[in-house]
Amino acid sequence: MTAVRERMADNATIWISGTHHNIFTLGQLLPELGFKILNVITWEKTNPPPNFSCRFFTHSTEFVIWARKYPKIPHYFDYELMKKLNDDKQMKDVWRLPAVAKWEKSCGKHPTQKPLALLAQIILASTKKDDIILDPFAGSSTTGIASNVLGRNFIGIDRENEYLQLGQKRYEDLQNEGRKEFFRQHFYRLLNKEKVDEAS
Repeated sequence: MTAVRERMADNATIWISGTHHNIFTLGQLLPELGFKILNVITWEKTNPPPNFSCRFFTHSTEFVIWARKYPKIPHYFDYELMKKLNDDKQMKDVWRLPAVAKWEKSCGKHPTQKPLALLAQIILASTKKDDIILDPFAGSSTTGIASNVLGRNFIGIDRENEYLQLGQKRYEDLQNEGRKEFFRQHFYRLLNKEKVDEAS
């Protein structure tokens, strides 16, 4: 996080996802490194995997911390777009979205892959077109695919060559005719809203 912070623009923000196993530690570290936490988003999965042990509640949520680089330097937030996506009401910090769909794994699988709709909402909320988005743990490059579809620039880093190759396959698949528009419509369909102006 220190290495990433050094390379962030002064008005940039960072999004960090996790489960109850690590999110509280991350929430403690971020302010110590100089970040200001803006929100902790609770992603409620509408179709979580079942709990086969039947010894505790089904895990159906993950958390995403949203923080800016400096406490007093303003960040970008497309409040109006988020409001439009939420029936013209302020969007809350609980997002109900399904887990990764089968078609999103058509090029291969990653053990912690996130759904494209989740990354699309994050990108639409906190970036402008042509902004640069860095994912230092790119995995299957879901962030990169969403960035590309929404007109942002992307830099992805991963130490596993297998997943870098998977990300490349997904990018090549995206170049097929009509694929980007399919993904774009998918984003808005999962957000359960009509397509809105994406000019921001």
